[in-house]
Amino acid sequence: MAAAAAAAVGGPQPPQPELPAPGLALDKAATAAHLKAALSRPDNRAGAEELQALLERVLSAERPLTAAADGEEAAAAGGGGGPGAAEEEALEWCKCLLAGGGGYDEFCAAVRAYDPAALCGLVWTANFVAYRCRTCGISPCMSLCAECFHQGDHTGHDFNMFRSQAGGACDCGDSNVMRESGFCKRHQIKSSSNIPCVPKDLLMMSEFVLPRFIFCLIQYLREGYNEPAADVPSEKDLNKVLQLLEPQISFLEDLTKMGGAMRSVLTQVLTNQQNYKDLTSGLGENACAKKSHEKYLIALKSSGLTYPEDKLVYGIQEPSAGTSTLAVQGFAGATGTLGQLDSSDEEDQDGSQGLGKRKRVKLSSGTKDQSIMDVLKHKSFLEELLFWTIKYEFPQKMVTFLLNMLPDQEYKVAFTKTFVQHYAFIMKTLKKSHESDTMSNRIVHISVQLFSNEELARQVTEECQLLDIMVTVLLYMMESCLIKSELQDEENSLHVVVNCGEALLKNNTYWPLVSDFINILSHQSVAKRFLEDHGLLVTWMNFVSFFQGMNLNKRELNEHVEFESQTYYAAFAAELEACAQPMWGLLSHCKVRETQEYTRNVVRYCLEALQDWFDAINFVDEPAPNQVTFHLPLHRYYAMFLSKAVKCQELDLDSVLPDQEMLMKLMIHPLQIQASLAEIHSNMWVRNGLQIKGQAMTYVQSHFCNSMIDPDIYLLQVCASRLDPDYFISSVFERFKVVDLLTMASQHQNTVLDAEHERSMLEGALTFLVILLSLRLHLGMSDDEILRAEMVAQLCMNDRTHSSLLDLIPENPNPKSGIIPGSYSFESVLSAVADFKAPVFEPGGSMQQGMYTPKAEVWDQEFDPVMVILRTVYRRDVQSAMDRYTAFLKQSGKFPGNPWPPYKKRTPLHPSYKGLMRLLHCKTLHIVLFTLLYKILMDHQNLSEHVLCMVLYLIELGLENSAEEESDEEDSVCGPERCHDSWFPGSNLVSNMRHFINYVRVRVPETAPEVKRDSPASTSSDSLSSLHNSGTAQVFSLVAERRKKFQEIINRSSSEANQVVRPKTSSKWSAPGSAPQLTTAILEIKESILSLLIKLHHKLSGKQNSYYPPWLDDIEILIQPEIPKYNHGDGITAVERILLKAALQSRMNKRIIEEICRKVTPPVPPKKVTAAEKKTLDKEERRQKARERQQKLLAEFASRQKSFMETAMDVDSPENDIPMEIATAEPQVSEAVYDCVICGQSGPSSEDRPTGLVVLLQASSVLGQCRDNIEPKKLPITEEEQIYPWDTCAAVHDVRLSLLQRYFKDSSCLLAVSIGWEGGVYVQTCGHTLHIDCHKSYMESLRNDQVLQGFSVDKGEFTCPLCRQFANSVLPCYPGSNVESNLWQRPTNKSIQDLIKEVEELQGRPGAFPVSISSETNLSKEMESVMKDIKNTTQKKYRDYSKTPGSPDNDFLFMYSVARTNLELELIHRGGNLCSGGASTAGKRSCLNQLFHVLALHMRLYSIDSEYNPWRKLTQLVEEMNSQRGNEEQQPEVPVLYHDVTSLLLIQILMMPQPLRKDHFTCIVKVLFTLLYTQAFVALSVKCNEEDRSAWKHTGALKKNACDAEKSYEVLLSFVISELSKGKLYHEEGTQECAMVSPVAWSPESMEKYLQDFCLPFLRITSLLQHHLFGEDLPSCQEEEEFSVLSSCLGLLPAFYQTEHPFISASCLDWPVPAFDIISQWCLEINSFTERHAEQGKALLIQESRWKLPHLLQLPENYNTIFQYYHRKTCSVCTKVPKDPAVCLVCGTFVCLKGLCCKQQSYCECVLHSQNCGAGTGIFLLINASVIIIIRGHRFCLWGSVYLDAHGEEDRDLRRGKPLYICKERYKVLEQQWISHTFDHINKRWGPHYNGL
Repeated sequence: MAAAAAAAVGGPQPPQPELPAPGLALDKAATAAHLKAALSRPDNRAGAEELQALLERVLSAERPLTAAADGEEAAAAGGGGGPGAAEEEALEWCKCLLAGGGGYDEFCAAVRAYDPAALCGLVWTANFVAYRCRTCGISPCMSLCAECFHQGDHTGHDFNMFRSQAGGACDCGDSNVMRESGFCKRHQIKSSSNIPCVPKDLLMMSEFVLPRFIFCLIQYLREGYNEPAADVPSEKDLNKVLQLLEPQISFLEDLTKMGGAMRSVLTQVLTNQQNYKDLTSGLGENACAKKSHEKYLIALKSSGLTYPEDKLVYGIQEPSAGTSTLAVQGFAGATGTLGQLDSSDEEDQDGSQGLGKRKRVKLSSGTKDQSIMDVLKHKSFLEELLFWTIKYEFPQKMVTFLLNMLPDQEYKVAFTKTFVQHYAFIMKTLKKSHESDTMSNRIVHISVQLFSNEELARQVTEECQLLDIMVTVLLYMMESCLIKSELQDEENSLHVVVNCGEALLKNNTYWPLVSDFINILSHQSVAKRFLEDHGLLVTWMNFVSFFQGMNLNKRELNEHVEFESQTYYAAFAAELEACAQPMWGLLSHCKVRETQEYTRNVVRYCLEALQDWFDAINFVDEPAPNQVTFHLPLHRYYAMFLSKAVKCQELDLDSVLPDQEMLMKLMIHPLQIQASLAEIHSNMWVRNGLQIKGQAMTYVQSHFCNSMIDPDIYLLQVCASRLDPDYFISSVFERFKVVDLLTMASQHQNTVLDAEHERSMLEGALTFLVILLSLRLHLGMSDDEILRAEMVAQLCMNDRTHSSLLDLIPENPNPKSGIIPGSYSFESVLSAVADFKAPVFEPGGSMQQGMYTPKAEVWDQEFDPVMVILRTVYRRDVQSAMDRYTAFLKQSGKFPGNPWPPYKKRTPLHPSYKGLMRLLHCKTLHIVLFTLLYKILMDHQNLSEHVLCMVLYLIELGLENSAEEESDEEDSVCGPERCHDSWFPGSNLVSNMRHFINYVRVRVPETAPEVKRDSPASTSSDSLSSLHNSGTAQVFSLVAERRKKFQEIINRSSSEANQVVRPKTSSKWSAPGSAPQLTTAILEIKESILSLLIKLHHKLSGKQNSYYPPWLDDIEILIQPEIPKYNHGDGITAVERILLKAALQSRMNKRIIEEICRKVTPPVPPKKVTAAEKKTLDKEERRQKARERQQKLLAEFASRQKSFMETAMDVDSPENDIPMEIATAEPQVSEAVYDCVICGQSGPSSEDRPTGLVVLLQASSVLGQCRDNIEPKKLPITEEEQIYPWDTCAAVHDVRLSLLQRYFKDSSCLLAVSIGWEGGVYVQTCGHTLHIDCHKSYMESLRNDQVLQGFSVDKGEFTCPLCRQFANSVLPCYPGSNVESNLWQRPTNKSIQDLIKEVEELQGRPGAFPVSISSETNLSKEMESVMKDIKNTTQKKYRDYSKTPGSPDNDFLFMYSVARTNLELELIHRGGNLCSGGASTAGKRSCLNQLFHVLALHMRLYSIDSEYNPWRKLTQLVEEMNSQRGNEEQQPEVPVLYHDVTSLLLIQILMMPQPLRKDHFTCIVKVLFTLLYTQAFVALSVKCNEEDRSAWKHTGALKKNACDAEKSYEVLLSFVISELSKGKLYHEEGTQECAMVSPVAWSPESMEKYLQDFCLPFLRITSLLQHHLFGEDLPSCQEEEEFSVLSSCLGLLPAFYQTEHPFISASCLDWPVPAFDIISQWCLEINSFTERHAEQGKALLIQESRWKLPHLLQLPENYNTIFQYYHRKTCSVCTKVPKDPAVCLVCGTFVCLKGLCCKQQSYCECVLHSQNCGAGTGIFLLINASVIIIIRGHRFCLWGSVYLDAHGEEDRDLRRGKPLYICKERYKVLEQQWISHTFDHINKRWGPHYNGL
């Protein structure tokens, strides 16, 4: 079929088979050139036809592919090479033709030369790293690519780096989006002027070829598309088609990159309608093309919002089965009608769940335009391309192509219009998509480029009705998931809300559309159009009402809810994104007087929508009980626009307020939310699960609060300021269900609340009133004041980091409104209220970040508990703020006790809201306050200090906000007589405070104590009669009062007076039948608020008559009332402050206070104490004593615990450690005693029950990282800087060993060096001991413990049972008595020769060890097992160096090297020398002594053949012939002078039976020192030149016969030189050595220094060893005297040595045999070696040690330098850029974290590298996260970051993208932990990595 089709298209061309003919292929260039020439002629019709024919032929070669893809056998056909080849061919043709016969690359270059690009326009996809500079941005969406950013100058700007989420494009050069000052160097010049005009013939061919090419692509897309079947998702097919089209789309994309000239050609092609028409209609009889056209029509059919078949006539329609139909009202006679949504959108809405009533959707009159509804019609290639892009769900390549074209202005406009035209279609596709996330990102990637540009947005709004389309589309989208609202009246509700459980809301599918809407509303011109268009506002309010009352919560009263729904996330997100953010966008344009009209419009339609809502849910006056919704967006719109109107637009508030009835309705639901918050915090909703707490927290959380709780409280404040105050107050207490509690009686019944909830609900109600009355956020505070108050509140709760403050301060939540946190005022306010605390470091402590903490004056004057309560998400934060406040007062000496929250002066109210203060001056509130004060005084149940605090706060608020003057100051004395209607005479708090209330009638249960007493009526009925009425008007009338008021208001406001209010009280307020009968009692009170306050003062202070009016002493107080002493304090202070204010406000009050204080209460007579009372008193006393005892015990326990923690946990200060008696401690004890930390017994370690030290064994390569130069290694940040580890200690030792092994006998080589520089085993202990059998059972219990530990018990890991330090083995303590070791230490006067013999004999005696190995004891078993552990700690490659695998020499070498490793590391921990002296850092923590025992035991299993024992060569002269013998057959032994002396020392000592005698030790050291000294001479002689040598040889020879010749370095040096001159060591220098000639002449001083430096490393290690073996302290000294101090400490210096004249190191020499003989013997060995290998002979000489301390790599100051180099660096294995690049901080290697490409035998690269580089310890910097990760063996942990921003904070994952700078202290801490091997102890959060890092 394909062939036929092609032939049909081909028409008169040569027959088909000729097409792929090789001839034609070769001729491409020629053909192209010919055609180009033909087309260049003036009459080019023939050329054009020829070209068309060719294209027809070439491009239809691609047909087979699509024909096959069409059928089922797509895969099979695609598999053949055919179609692929044909496509290649076609692309080749196109390239050739475009270039017109020239080379394609030259053509590209030529076109690029004409690029006038003033815009960058680089398009990127998700995860790209880009920059945003707020200082330069006009639109908040502005972004720059890294190159443009770094080329521009943004120093000091507010910028950050970010990872793009949805992709984006660089805006550099676009002055609509950013300021020109921020353009980079390339895009600064408006370069269009000097670019030459494009020559016509350059792009001529493109104009002919490209239309065909694009049409061909479209044909493809048409054919590949199959309308998905109902249930089968078609993604797979779509992706297949897209893969096949990859090369074509890439080709187009490359064209766009050729610059402006080519882009304008493409724009012409894409937008030219004629071209499109010709090509698409001229299909003729081609069957294939016809078929694709049909497919296109089918695809088009479903593109409108209505199906074309379902065209409706004026909204009359038959409901189709199974789907809910939306009946549509023809609006204003609109011809445009809404049809049924296409049924695939309604898959899961069966009739039962559909809409109860058909929702009438009013569509705005603007939608007369049919186009939004209708099927799309395409007029150009661009339109159809976008159509298919949407159909195929936005393939990335297509998106990039379409965006790459945007720098072309003409294209940009055309494309934006096309995008808007397809908007509804995008929404439909998005809703059906299975990959809605990816698709959302791609949509936004496009739309943000189009709609951020104000000019463009305005143009499209005017020409294409953008706003109508957006609002309609949003409305449509939400309509697919509506359900009936169950709020209020479940049966009859007509309201519908979105169903938050639907995928559409749950997955946030709507966000691309909402985000576009917010984006365009940020442009003033667009927002104005929106606010002026009444139809649009109606539609929008309609949309908002879908969210009003969503996610309704019903309180569970019986069972706990089975399934906790998490839909509330979706609900809060939807309200914030779909309602609040557009609202903030609109509000940002209503800032000035001229915009009053807009506010009026919004408010008008908002109120209409609210009225409709109240009608729909059938709301009258009472909210339904036990349900709450947190979502009232209509209320919040209304509130926010009111606030703006008053604050910015100077509108008169009353002109936009509705009538009283509406206000009463408006306040109900927000008030319901406030009461529900209190209920939730009182645990009344506990059966609804945790999610309800989540909702309560989200509602006040910083990102939501200013769109939720703030508008709600503001709306309530507005209602309160306009409604009757008594009505409002009684409503509040009724909503909070505490009306019944407000009675004077000591007992009461609450019909709606359990007793346990009463207290917290009462606290809630009062706190709410305090917040309502003192919050000024919308009532007159300026923006800066608000910011300051918010900041102070957050800082008072806790110290905060800069970023968390930015996050916690509620800013305008609309990100596109241009109000950005971190703007200028934020920083200035922050510096005014807070001090910066720089990050501190406790070693071993947690990493601190830079914190801000409130200044003292803020605590003093600005701490505002009300604001804190409003903003706390967790109740504990309020407590935390109070604790911090208390601490401040104690510290500054302002108040010692427990203070109460301070009372803070408020900003003055805006005049519009003055009515709010009437709440404080209404009788209802005064009755409540009076009652509560009385109850508190009488100690009734369920009252708390908090209640009192709030009551006093309200009284104080009332006094602060009272009317200026009391009019009835004098004549109100005779008050009580005249008022019969209620408790108080007037409504002014000031005068009501002094009003006495004598009797009150209360209703109490019969059981109450009040009933039992004789009623006072009989005695004082006269006084009663006058007050009778006021008595009965007790607070119980709250409810009745409210009803009455409500009725009045309704009757006044409603025109039909006959409207009845349904009484709903019957069910709610009647007491349950079981309750006891209520009866009336009359209480005698005789108090006023003032007298209650004074009595309260007495009660609080615990003294009678404690209150004395301060003004009697100091009349000044009344004149200057602001007295600082009253600012802070407890309840007593508060009462005094209130009384003072009351006295100030009126003379009457002052007089009455004095009077009350004068009536001194008589001293109370001592009560008779009854026996029962005495018993209780005794009990009290006893309790008190017990409590004191307990306190004392606890304190003692705490201090003990503290001291333990200090000693046990502090890794770095061993000075104050628990003394652990290890066998080196006290001489008088006969045997070392150990405590077992598991069983607690103490005793010696014995053969059958050995004790062990808790140790951690770890392999370490720290030593190997020492380098010999002081210049620190830097982390490479360019390609040139690479690190080669050839100069590390490990590398040098490796080279030396392999060199020795080449020329000498293997077994002898393995004794001449130490290993363990890499992968050496380091042993450390916490110093605690345990019985080994106890440890085994402890491990068993750990193994059975199911708790997840951070360590692996199977690998023997555990934590020390006492101090919880990490460990993995137990080192047995060798049973030994201290006395014995003291005997050993007594100096004997044997000569050195005798000692040498003893040493030799002892070494020769195998197994002369107190524990005989043959008899297996527990101890020896344990020693063996620990040896096994030590071996297994490190990898095999770090143990096996012998040429014969498994030879015993290997083990021998390994064992003494373990000792060497531990000694060297300890030296490093001490800073590389022993100047500090003192006990070892490891003092009690050192396990070297035990370790030596274990090693020695195992070393002695291998006796060295006495023939080869190096000891012989050191102490005896061997006969001549011996040394020469056997040289021929086998390799010689290593010459003594090539031996490493420290290794020899360890071998000699470990070969001796333990414990070792001190004089033997000294003997060994003396002998080895002679060898070391000789090595120094040899090294020195090689260093200097020929003349120096001969000079020395000469001077030394002269003194050779002096008496102390053997101790004179000159003599010895000259002898060494003369001996070595016999060999070839000094030969062939002439040439090379010139370079090495040292310029300095050697003076005796410099030589002495050289010799000392050469010997020091050995002396240091030896002294440490002596210190550990014999427990002697190390002396401390200056650096320059280190040598002499150590040598005398080791016994090298003769005792009689005088120290006056300069110290000479040679005087330490003590030769066992004549010096000259032994030296010449040693030199002979070397001479015989250099005979053959002079070069190597020199290289192998022992050089002076020059290792510096190990360091990590030096990091650059600024993190960006690391990031820019490494985040784009490709992996060396797979050459891709790794997803998680990391770099090793030890050696600088670049690795992929978790990268599968670099996996080797299931080990990922980081783990592998940690084994190779650090023997299992790796320190990696994760490039994309700026965090350091530590790998230790099989575990890893996140260590933290060493880069902090300007505010001292980490930026993990670079989320904030602020510039980061190195923190040197942190890096030092990291390095310290690495060197001291304490990662395991200090970092707490370890987890297994399963080799996957």
